[in-house]
Amino acid sequence: MSSPAPVPSKRRSNATLAAFAASCLPYAALGLPVYVTLPEFYASHVGVPLAAVSLVFLIVRLADIVVDPILGMVIDRTSTKWGRYRVWMAAAAPILMGSVAMLFFAREGASALYLSAWLVIMYLGYSISLLSQMSWASILSPDYDQRSRIYGWWQVANILGVLAVLAIPAIVQGPLGGDYIEAVRAQGWFIIGLLPIALFITIRFTPEPLNAAPPPHGGLSATFALIAKPVMRRLLLSDLLLGAARGLIGVLFFYFFEQARGFDREQTSIMLLVYFVAGLVGAPIWAALATRIGKHIALALASVFFAVTFAAATLLVPAGNFPVALGAIFITGLAFGSGDLLLRAMMADASDVVRLEDGADRTGLLFSILNATSKLGYAFSVGGFAVLEWMGFQAEAGSVNSPEVIQGLTWLFIAAPGVLLLLTAYVVRLYPLTEDRHLAVRTELKAREGQA
Repeated sequence: MSSPAPVPSKRRSNATLAAFAASCLPYAALGLPVYVTLPEFYASHVGVPLAAVSLVFLIVRLADIVVDPILGMVIDRTSTKWGRYRVWMAAAAPILMGSVAMLFFAREGASALYLSAWLVIMYLGYSISLLSQMSWASILSPDYDQRSRIYGWWQVANILGVLAVLAIPAIVQGPLGGDYIEAVRAQGWFIIGLLPIALFITIRFTPEPLNAAPPPHGGLSATFALIAKPVMRRLLLSDLLLGAARGLIGVLFFYFFEQARGFDREQTSIMLLVYFVAGLVGAPIWAALATRIGKHIALALASVFFAVTFAAATLLVPAGNFPVALGAIFITGLAFGSGDLLLRAMMADASDVVRLEDGADRTGLLFSILNATSKLGYAFSVGGFAVLEWMGFQAEAGSVNSPEVIQGLTWLFIAAPGVLLLLTAYVVRLYPLTEDRHLAVRTELKAREGQA
């Protein structure tokens, strides 16, 4: 039996992909503080109890998971003369800008209800933006390897956004002589100012190809049917596990390295910056490896690499040894960006399978489900705060915790992410959509839609 003939596809220029990736900068600059900065800011400086912060983030994220598929179906049904995805990204911008201002400029004494309300609004705008952006990326090229390249650009821009927002506290608290609260507010101003500029570049200079598939159909039952597909199950479970692992690292990073390893806030901020710089270095490596051995095998290798180097960086580095800690964190961070770019490129491929099997374009819905599993993983990770409170951990600035509590923090930070990363590798290793299988799907799709 002969192999399917290659399906010609247009290679997008670096300039086009750079323009598209511009929107990643403000989205990523917001995403990191939401997971890392805001929980600690509200618990340690605004005055919301640690358990309440954990509960609020968990409930809002779980609610957001329910809303995402609805948004995905609405986006899939959208048709305008300006395109499907760009109009939603533009509409979400003012929602994001207003909610960021309210969250980042909160005064001491703001309540858990205040945090809850503005988180809901922020996540609504954030979900609309990310679903539209990732769906748009999936239609820039139908090619298996080109999608690794597209999402490689996407991931590099995401990390650049993270690096930019991470540098702000170092600048504000260093040369500018400001305090931590001023640094958090500066992050908010940075996101608000960057968002309209970056979106203009993306919307103005990125083409949005029309999809030839017929309109989507089905409701809740169709969503569950999608999740049950073999091509989806391993992909979504891998995303859930990886999200939980990375989320735990993020929410506990400052507590572990400051209280268990004796570094100060300036040093831990630099370490986190180095972690993301390494992710920037590693992203093109994993994208290139995916074109050689397949995306799912590359992701399995990256997850094992992440688990092993993370355990070494946290267990073997002597307390207070800043240079050695920086080197270890850099090596660990090389795998940081692998999951996001590879899983999203894999979902773009899976959307072709769904179009072939169901005869409907459900790209927005598929990415909403992927977003939901990521958010569920991160929501579970914020539950680490509840575990710390149960241990008796004191999060307020200047608090001193007992050696027993610090030991509990240490094992929570080290063991849980490592196990989750190894489980990710175990689950994804048998992912069924290989490059050859995807080529056959694309060939059949082209033949079917060409006859329509």
